Amino acid sequence: MNIANRLTLLRIVLTFVFMFFLFCHGLWAKVLSLAIFIFAALSDLFDGMIAQKRNMVTDFGKLMDPIADKILVLAAFAAFVQMQLIEAWMFVIIVSREILITSLRLFALNKGKVLSAAKVGKHKTASQMFVIFAILGFIVLKEVMLTFFIWNPSWEAFFYQGIYIFMLFTVVLTLYSGLSYLWDNRKIIAKF
Repeated sequence: MNIANRLTLLRIVLTFVFMFFLFCHGLWAKVLSLAIFIFAALSDLFDGMIAQKRNMVTDFGKLMDPIADKILVLAAFAAFVQMQLIEAWMFVIIVSREILITSLRLFALNKGKVLSAAKVGKHKTASQMFVIFAILGFIVLKEVMLTFFIWNPSWEAFFYQGIYIFMLFTVVLTLYSGLSYLWDNRKIIAKF
């Protein structure tokens, strides 16, 4: 197994480590969860660059890299639902889109067709990563304030409103990217 594929598998393992620390109490646990998520997200960039640069692109990597990304992102959103930071219906829309598009890609791949990622899908991923970083930043900031200073409950309402607005934008972009992907590949889909 080459280094790019090991990084992909490491991202899946790091997802569980990230989740563990996210649900632990205390400032350092929250800081560690943010650091682990950042490292896991960066591993996605590095495994792709290494695979391209060193000509290590494999079928395993093509299949597992997007799955590892989805495991990381969806785990974060699931945790935020559990922590009551985002609405469950938002998570359901994001999960549904990911399952539908990933299933379509796997089905097409099984039939010998490769459905490449669309540009709007990359914007969707960037939006999802941004909102995850913003929420993790909020969690760490709250822990810092609780540990060293005072936490004003009115700040929490402000942050929740900001998270809701960011999530709303992300959900709309997620829906749009899914529908756009289906529309762009309608001729291929019709053949199945």
